[in-house]
Amino acid sequence: MTRYQQMIEALKLAGLRITPQRVEICRLLSESQEHPTAQQIYEELVKLYPSISLATVYNTLDVLVQHGVINLLGEAGDNAVHYDADTSPHINLACLKCHKVIDFPSEYIHQVDLEVQTASGYRLLGARVMYYGLCPDCQSRVSHGGTSHDHEIHVA
Repeated sequence: MTRYQQMIEALKLAGLRITPQRVEICRLLSESQEHPTAQQIYEELVKLYPSISLATVYNTLDVLVQHGVINLLGEAGDNAVHYDADTSPHINLACLKCHKVIDFPSEYIHQVDLEVQTASGYRLLGARVMYYGLCPDCQSRVSHGGTSHDHEIHVA
């Protein structure tokens, strides 16, 4: 079953109507390599469906998170929650300047999971790993005319 099909199935299991707007949310998430916020999804879809509400986007995303077909990530320095349609084990890197989030596959992520499980006694059901920093583009901008204030970005 494709990621898109899993999302549609999750909506059906939750008893939601499969509207064109919800189908488009699933399509957008399943085809994107981005980690959008609900607001970004809304802004993209309102062009096609002027009557769509932000509440529909949030409700759809909540169902997809509850059914484990997407992950809810933390913020990327922008005070907005990001969503990740890739639920396979991987690391996320968030730029605190431009707020872009990227996937970083690591051969060691399974080893870390095993170490945590063994040392803690927990049976792990899932994990999200997010590193915060400055992406290469933002580092370049800072070194070519940025201020020292640009380096003073903190994660709460």
